[in-house]
Amino acid sequence: MQFLLFNIGFGELGFVLVIVVMFFGSKQIPSIARELGKGIRMMKNATEDIKRSINDSAMDQAEEQSLNKTIEEGKKAIDDITGTIKRTLK
Repeated sequence: MQFLLFNIGFGELGFVLVIVVMFFGSKQIPSIARELGKGIRMMKNATEDIKRSINDSAMDQAEEQSLNKTIEEGKKAIDDITGTIKRTLK
């Protein structure tokens, strides 16, 4: 069986874990894992903030386009009314 993310098997994973324990020592592994978890959490929060910012920007643009369309329709309606009034007064 292989891990889909890195395409490594359990043998390779075990070998890497043995090397990590030898290099860092068994006492430092929990703190390393904790810091790695914090880093992953910070990365996830940052990507969520970016997604939220992009979505907010898209919503603002959609609202602005809708408002501009409404303003143009209002201007057209006013021009239609004033055009009729101007023709009547001439």
